[in-house]
Amino acid sequence: MTDDSSPCLAHRLVDGHPVDPETARDVARFRRAERARLMALRRAMSVAERADASAALVAGLRQLVPLEPGRRVALYWPIRGEPDLRAWMTDADAAGVEVLLPVVVEKGAPLIFRRWNMGCDMVRGIWNIPVPAEDAAVRQPEIVIAPLLGADDAGYRLGNGGGYYDRTLARLDPMPRRIGVGFSDAVLPTIYPMPWDIPMDEILLADGSHRTRQ
Repeated sequence: MTDDSSPCLAHRLVDGHPVDPETARDVARFRRAERARLMALRRAMSVAERADASAALVAGLRQLVPLEPGRRVALYWPIRGEPDLRAWMTDADAAGVEVLLPVVVEKGAPLIFRRWNMGCDMVRGIWNIPVPAEDAAVRQPEIVIAPLLGADDAGYRLGNGGGYYDRTLARLDPMPRRIGVGFSDAVLPTIYPMPWDIPMDEILLADGSHRTRQ
């Protein structure tokens, strides 16, 4: 019989990584509380405030990511009050950028990225999120623009909690440029990063601030 108090078992595998289970639980509790707080702030925004913030992010992206034909850029379809970057997507598609959207093909599995363009067939994916239909081309992005609820100065992103971006980015080779986008109240001192967390290279917020990972 194995003695669970043995020092060799003090660190167990959590999500495939050697992490103290109590630490992992404490971090998970902290993140749940921060997600709830930040989501409440997002819900409190008026429609006009959210539209103005989204427009500011679109303007920032136009400076940060030049629209070069053939460049492969993954964005997202906004849900749950996330910043709406569809104006940038439309401009990018018109300029010849390969706009990609993430698709959950199986819960708990890495994302794939399907080509999106104006007028393409869209279907409802997992959690009812609109995604390009199955006949859309699958591409690997050069740039991934991901929504965030919170982010710290080290570039670690607090998302919705599913771990899909971390799981996916860890498997992409070469690693794409990673840009997290969020509203102005998203700054946190730390999210207490865990070994499986993948930091963003840059954080762009609706107040115009642009942070590069330290």
